[in-house]
Amino acid sequence: MSGHSKWATIHRKKDALDQARGKVFQKIAKEIYVAARGTDGNPEHNASLRLVLEKAKAANMPKDNIQKAIDKATGAGGGEDYEEVRYEGYGPSGIAIMVDCLTDNRNRTASLVRSTFTKRGGNLGTDGSVSYMFQRKGLIVCDKTVPEDDVMMTSLDAGADDFQVLDDAYKIITPPEDFLKVKEALEGIGVANFLTSEITFLSNMQQSLSEEDSEKVYGLMEALEELDDVQNVYTNLAD
Repeated sequence: MSGHSKWATIHRKKDALDQARGKVFQKIAKEIYVAARGTDGNPEHNASLRLVLEKAKAANMPKDNIQKAIDKATGAGGGEDYEEVRYEGYGPSGIAIMVDCLTDNRNRTASLVRSTFTKRGGNLGTDGSVSYMFQRKGLIVCDKTVPEDDVMMTSLDAGADDFQVLDDAYKIITPPEDFLKVKEALEGIGVANFLTSEITFLSNMQQSLSEEDSEKVYGLMEALEELDDVQNVYTNLAD
């Protein structure tokens, strides 16, 4: 299995995204808040929170920021009321794009997402128009400090679906339910630098474009990711 994910954009635009770490942390903090809301804030009792905390760890989010988000969600009194909303549509050259949002104002978010698609050469579709192209998967990308055979065998033995060797990293795809098991197994053999570590959506129906057309798609993806309500953007653009 091979699929495009935010890893491609992160790898390609690392310097630019490093400068936007505060915005990334803000988005993750919102996910932590939603996952911890109405609970005791203990990830051992909350699988969803544990997954978000893994994402925060992979993004090098400061522990203080993480704890503040948990405390805010579990504290007394009212708080934000975020709603999960998904938008589906097509980017330049017909590339499928799926956008997951957390919002306290659905009308505002719909307007912003729609106008961003339009301005960048895309258009929104109906519910289900592209989501059938994606599967929920665990995605792990780590550096090559541990030998390839060790990482491959450990990943597959722990339940991974696929192992790929990239130019400067290993890419491992897992079923969502085995994601943490695989990651913990990799940590057990000395893998410490995870470039990406998250539950995401990958596509089996990839589409290749020219460099010029790919740039247009990346431009739309990045414009969407700049929106405060947008949490994740997925596409079937080939790596």
